[in-house]
Amino acid sequence: MTTYASVLHEHLIGRQGSRRALNTPALVLDIEALDRNIAAMAAFARAAGLALRPHAKTHKSADIARRQIAAGAVGVCCAKLGEAEALAAEGIEGILITSPIVGEPATARLVALAARAPTLMAAADHPDAVAAIGAAAKAAGVTVTLAVDLDPGLRRTGVATAEGVADLARRIADHPALRFGALQCYCGAEQHIEGYAERREAIRARMEKLSAAIEALRAAGLAPPIVTGGGTGTHAIDAELGVYTELQVGSYVFMDRQYGVCALREDGRAPFETSLMVDARVISANHPQLVTIDAGLKAFATEAGDPPILAGAPEGSVYRFMGDEHGAVVPPRGTAPPKLGERVTLAAPHCDPTVNLYEAFHVVRGDTLEAIWPVTARGRSA
Repeated sequence: MTTYASVLHEHLIGRQGSRRALNTPALVLDIEALDRNIAAMAAFARAAGLALRPHAKTHKSADIARRQIAAGAVGVCCAKLGEAEALAAEGIEGILITSPIVGEPATARLVALAARAPTLMAAADHPDAVAAIGAAAKAAGVTVTLAVDLDPGLRRTGVATAEGVADLARRIADHPALRFGALQCYCGAEQHIEGYAERREAIRARMEKLSAAIEALRAAGLAPPIVTGGGTGTHAIDAELGVYTELQVGSYVFMDRQYGVCALREDGRAPFETSLMVDARVISANHPQLVTIDAGLKAFATEAGDPPILAGAPEGSVYRFMGDEHGAVVPPRGTAPPKLGERVTLAAPHCDPTVNLYEAFHVVRGDTLEAIWPVTARGRSA
């Protein structure tokens, strides 16, 4: 896949110090930190006796998905059907689509994808959607595996009650073209609670509802073969509580400001590193107390605040958005800002939607560009 990033930078691959020559802003991925993060989570899951199905909505990358699967993951999750289509086209298997598929066009695409990717699974939370998928699958002579989605209390998606979960699973299991594959419950609202003890208590309450749904399924003779959910923020708590059989962790591969402020382990350790960053450059330096860099609102997802500065400016410097294309770097009083043309490196406030703004990762080892990986499923929101 040829990207504009490849046109600009392919000649820099393998050249020592070539990161300094990147056109900016550039989405940069530290391959060594990435691989350490992947290995650390894989080792954690193995030790806990849990399967790992990382969420690819974070990276949208076939290259990263392959590395996760090579490290032991059973597959990946995708938030949207379009993401699943893009990754399946690159040979990624074991895909779970975590959002419900509704509507005739999407249902037809799901059945067509299931025909090409027999290990595919998709979440469902309503009898009408299950009936529509079943009818389309039967007409196409395809079997589609569905996971029943349980609402943990967020009221976003998912069946509201344990009884409703058992009823929907029965409808799936009784349909000749459908297979009941899993129970899903994702506690998204709890992932970013900063304090470990507070987050643990919040998740413990949610697991009571999930446990009740599991018991309802068992009573109906439909014990779920997989119980899937969890996330980067709760992975250690999820393992301790022992309700899930697999984890849908995502942001651990990159880490961002949102997770950086959370205590991910009870002992306060930071088990994962920042591997994703944006390189920018000072393009205006006409004021003594600030400089302007070429990364603004179009370079970062903005709902999670300002991006932290990782390198290239005095310690204690802060970033402020200055418009679509521009940002200000403001150093502490009494220190000089970076000079015209100098590189400033920033972390993503929220990694998932930041990645979606770029067409490619600039993969670096140290200060050398090693590869350019396309963001395979960029923009695949349908």
